[in-house]
Amino acid sequence: MTGPQGSALNPVFLGLRIGLHSLVLGLVVLVIATAGAAGFPGAMVLTIVAVVFLGSYAFGAMLGRSLAGTGRTGGAVGAIRSGAWAAPAWLGVLTAEWLVLAALSAEAMYLVFPLFFLYLHVLAGWRGPVAVLVTTLLAILAFGNQRGFSVGGVVGPLLGAALAVAIGLAYRSLAREAQEREILIGELLTARSRLAAAERAAGVQEERGRLAREIHDTVSQSLSSIVMLLHAAERSDPAGGAAAVRMRQARDAATAALAETRQFIDELAPPMLRQGTLVEALERLAAETGRTSGIRIGVTVAGEFEPLPTRYETALLRIAQGALSNAVQHAGATRIDLTLSTLDTEVILDVVDDGVGFDTAAAGPAPGTAGTGRTSFGLRAMRERVAELGGTLTVESAPGTGTSVVAGFEVGE
Repeated sequence: MTGPQGSALNPVFLGLRIGLHSLVLGLVVLVIATAGAAGFPGAMVLTIVAVVFLGSYAFGAMLGRSLAGTGRTGGAVGAIRSGAWAAPAWLGVLTAEWLVLAALSAEAMYLVFPLFFLYLHVLAGWRGPVAVLVTTLLAILAFGNQRGFSVGGVVGPLLGAALAVAIGLAYRSLAREAQEREILIGELLTARSRLAAAERAAGVQEERGRLAREIHDTVSQSLSSIVMLLHAAERSDPAGGAAAVRMRQARDAATAALAETRQFIDELAPPMLRQGTLVEALERLAAETGRTSGIRIGVTVAGEFEPLPTRYETALLRIAQGALSNAVQHAGATRIDLTLSTLDTEVILDVVDDGVGFDTAAAGPAPGTAGTGRTSFGLRAMRERVAELGGTLTVESAPGTGTSVVAGFEVGE
């Protein structure tokens, strides 16, 4: 008897298995020790059959452990279930050997008790209890034939069978619970691995975004200033002397470096932005979110939208992702509208849902997600991202009226 591999209940199953093996060994020793009462040649036949019975049992147990070790099944004795015929054949051999022993010795009748546990453990469904019932009747007949029928000779096997069935059912329940726990633990470990991978990916992307912003705000801006200064210096020397030639060469080199820097910044952008424009990324995001959530999501672009610096497009995409996630998880919305608007140097992203809404006054300075009054990590992250770029984030909501999340930026190089 064993349970699922890796189970926290393995010590219990190990104890049951050792107990079963010890019971079989002790009863076989008892049969051999009392074999002398059968006289010659009955004692020799009884001893030989008892040893064969023990060998058959040990063979099945070792075969089960071998199959369990290869991962073909989850148990030792129970591992012989991997063959459709192996379990019944093995138990049939043990039962036949036990019948020979029981016909020769009354003490051999007690070997039926470990057989009860094997029937219940190895044979699935109704076959186990039926096998227990049949062997119980055979044990009563064998004992009566040897010692005469008595109340004890009838009640003893019946009580033993009832106890074996009760223990067998409890064992099955315990094994099933252990297996369910192992499945749950496996699912939790898988979920934890996926979460860790997602967190690593998010951390990498966040670091890429930070590097892009730092490079843009330092190297890119400095190169832009150098290009403008050199261009101004060129215009101040209309004669086009040697100094003007050197300045033009320096300006060309700075312009090439600026182009390479901007390309590097673009490559650090989120994958969705590298596959197309911000508008296309928002449309793909809305389509994917709508497909997985079943919520209708519309995307509208107001005004002439031109490509923005990478740090602004990244921020707008992340804010849209956060707002959609909040609305899907908490708002109970049936419709979400995402609008991207431009006005002179200002760009505005508006995400509106028709969900349950919440009381922004009760939520305090860091209101909860749509549909809740609790502080939202996602909303806090949006506020921090907007603040880094000097923008504003406004959340408007009331119970029963839905929620609007508006992010606005003044865009500049």
